[in-house]
Amino acid sequence: MPLQPTRGTYLYCEVLKIAFADEIVTTDEARILHILALALGVDPTEAATCRDIVTGVEPSPFHKEGEFRGHRTGDVATYQSALIAALDDEVINEDEWALLDALRMFMNLQSDQHALIAQAIMMTAEVDQHGQRRLERLQKFLALHPYR
Repeated sequence: MPLQPTRGTYLYCEVLKIAFADEIVTTDEARILHILALALGVDPTEAATCRDIVTGVEPSPFHKEGEFRGHRTGDVATYQSALIAALDDEVINEDEWALLDALRMFMNLQSDQHALIAQAIMMTAEVDQHGQRRLERLQKFLALHPYR
């Protein structure tokens, strides 16, 4: 069955293109892609179809890409969920950070929204069992990928 073009599948395919840019998807990249699929509401069948689209096996259903670009209601919460899940993962590398950074740019999150997300994560650190490690990883992410 062909992929239904939704904003979630569009964003997932765009991030997947970045992961496939070097023609190798590492275990760490696969882990963050799984997290992103959950955050974007992309089920495993849709994720597999997105992989086929990105690798050229299937044609892209995204003929009007402009309708999926830009900032939408819920993007901040979706991005924050994906970022927290990635921060709570014990293994984070530069490829994973790059995928999150790309998602942020595809969602067109503004600097003030990015700052609010970081602040919200910092505020929850005190009441969360993963809080301190999450803060350390967040500081690294903000240093490596400042808002551009």
